[in-house]
Amino acid sequence: MGFALPLFLGFLSSSLGITPPGLINMTAAKVSLNEGRARALVFAAGASLVVLFQTLVAVLFARYIDKNPEIVIMLRECGLAIFAALTLYFFLTAKRIKPQKKEIKLHSKKSRFFMGILLSALNFFPIPFYVFVSITLASYNYFSFEKSYIYTFVFGSGIGAFFAFYCYIAFFKKLESRTQFILNNMNYIIGSVTGLISILTLVNILEYYFG
Repeated sequence: MGFALPLFLGFLSSSLGITPPGLINMTAAKVSLNEGRARALVFAAGASLVVLFQTLVAVLFARYIDKNPEIVIMLRECGLAIFAALTLYFFLTAKRIKPQKKEIKLHSKKSRFFMGILLSALNFFPIPFYVFVSITLASYNYFSFEKSYIYTFVFGSGIGAFFAFYCYIAFFKKLESRTQFILNNMNYIIGSVTGLISILTLVNILEYYFG
């Protein structure tokens, strides 16, 4: 396994994970519109730095879990129940929820770098996300928990995060209508993703017991 593969997988996982509209990337776009691209890129750099740290913590935790197969299968079973419940929730509530435009308020203009760090640090979703991604990739022999591959994957995730933020900063105005479409249909999109994850997790559990 060469270093190019974990670098690419880290980049791909991070960029895809950050692409859906959220507080951090929408704030990056807001900073760009109000204060210019330079400040927005500083904000993105701070947020990406935290993603690097979160990915490292997640992969190290995943390495420990990977050495204990009984923990892996227990987490997969819990994950199946959680993702199945989330799928039902998002599909059942999709028609009832009408998205409202929320104004992102920007206060201090002194340090966008530290603002990026703070907002990104408050988002704990990347840690379980990268735990799941790294364990799944390792189960298909696309990833190894050796130090060199871990650091390469983490570095790739940082680049992927910054790339995703940059896309919001550079192209938000052009993609604003599409972004609104995504926001309006977010429950259906998330429900579809969690449904797909539920199916893949169920297949892995069945393979473990009957394979």
